[in-house]
Amino acid sequence: MNIDEKEEKNGEMAGTSQDGPGLGAADSRSPGQGAAIGTGSGVPGQNTGAGSQSGVPGWHRGGDSEIAPAPDADDGWKIPEQKPKGSWKKELWEWVKIILSAAVIAFVLNTFIIANSQVPSGSMENTIMTGDRVIGSRLSYLLESPERGDIVIFHFPDNEKIYYVKRIIGLPGDTVDIVDGKVYLNGSPTPLEEDYIREPMVPEPPMHFEVPEDSYFMLGDNRNYSADARRWTNTYVKRKKIVAKVLFRYYPGLGKIE
Repeated sequence: MNIDEKEEKNGEMAGTSQDGPGLGAADSRSPGQGAAIGTGSGVPGQNTGAGSQSGVPGWHRGGDSEIAPAPDADDGWKIPEQKPKGSWKKELWEWVKIILSAAVIAFVLNTFIIANSQVPSGSMENTIMTGDRVIGSRLSYLLESPERGDIVIFHFPDNEKIYYVKRIIGLPGDTVDIVDGKVYLNGSPTPLEEDYIREPMVPEPPMHFEVPEDSYFMLGDNRNYSADARRWTNTYVKRKKIVAKVLFRYYPGLGKIE
């Protein structure tokens, strides 16, 4: 071979090596055909042959396919925790405790603190309407006595299993006279002022009542349609039979009762 031919061949090899930095002529073959890939990444000293690491950190090439790296704790992957055996029993017990606690609280409230009552009739209209639900305080009369004008929940004297809601008109020791649809207390010539009654009472024959000690005389605000002390066999309500003082209505609307 003469010098010109050698220079020509050397030139061809030189030109081929310029196609990609660090690539020989054999690099024209595709991976999988036995070609060895040199520093094709362009980073000196980083060899990536078939079966070696690819250009993506953490990924491995196996033949013609790439295999994802195993999950690492730092990648944010979490393995779902399995509930320990018997956890449903613990959860059930927690619910039982909640229900029992609520029942105890409700019992204490209704037995010692408040009285919840529904008024089924119109005897207290327009102060309390038919179907209203009211709340009374059992604590109101622990330190003080019931007063005239208070609306109270009490045991009906003719059947103590039933609760009534009425207004206190006569106090212990009072005399109550009802004449011509007016209420007179303790012989007063001036009738009791009652702006809470629904309408004037229909006149009836005069009635006279003497309230015993430790007892109270009750009337409804809707006098013409109220079965109250005027009609009862046992006319008066003993102090110990008064359950609570009515404070407010909570259904169908929230409002103070006076």
